[in-house]
Amino acid sequence: MKKLYLALGLALLGALVVYSYSTSTNNHLEQARKQALASGKPLAKATFAGGCFWCMEPPFEQLDGVVEVKSGYTGGFKKNPTYEEVSAGHTGHAEAVEILYDPTKISYAELLDVFWRNIDPTVKDRQFCDVGKQYRSAIFYHDQEQKRLAEESKQKLSQRFKNIYTEIVPATTFYPAEEYHQDFYKKNPVRYKSYRYGCGRDARLRELWDQAKP
Repeated sequence: MKKLYLALGLALLGALVVYSYSTSTNNHLEQARKQALASGKPLAKATFAGGCFWCMEPPFEQLDGVVEVKSGYTGGFKKNPTYEEVSAGHTGHAEAVEILYDPTKISYAELLDVFWRNIDPTVKDRQFCDVGKQYRSAIFYHDQEQKRLAEESKQKLSQRFKNIYTEIVPATTFYPAEEYHQDFYKKNPVRYKSYRYGCGRDARLRELWDQAKP
């Protein structure tokens, strides 16, 4: 019984932490949107696939200069795919995030650094506990400059990891995921934390990035 209460307490604490973090993130993004609209500056897009899109939203949404992060599907052949179709692995699409950002405040190179630090580039067609091409890691570039920077960052990373399976491919149509998937970590913090922990994502990221040779 004590173990049960402890588990429930930890889950509640985790939910409160995520709630507090998500509230702060919401305020940050709303402020960024207002500033972007007021300035009239052109915004840029970045598209990354790093396994479960629930887990790829938080690290980007907290960045200054990021205006919006959407979960969705891209890189495949099926038009207007559903989550069920993508997760079944028959559409060619990967779960991905599309990031709208102000390039005068944050660079694409900085976004790439955040991307790499939140994936496992050493595995093919999977990320953590999720297996299949729909969970592959990929950088979908929107222009030749993004392609150049992505290839340079991958080459630099090859000094750290022997095998890197992350694709660098042209961006294609991005299909936003169903609304219940958007900001899932804010809407369902307990389930999100449980999934992330159970999938071993953070443990593997610590192993990759804290213990790997510089």
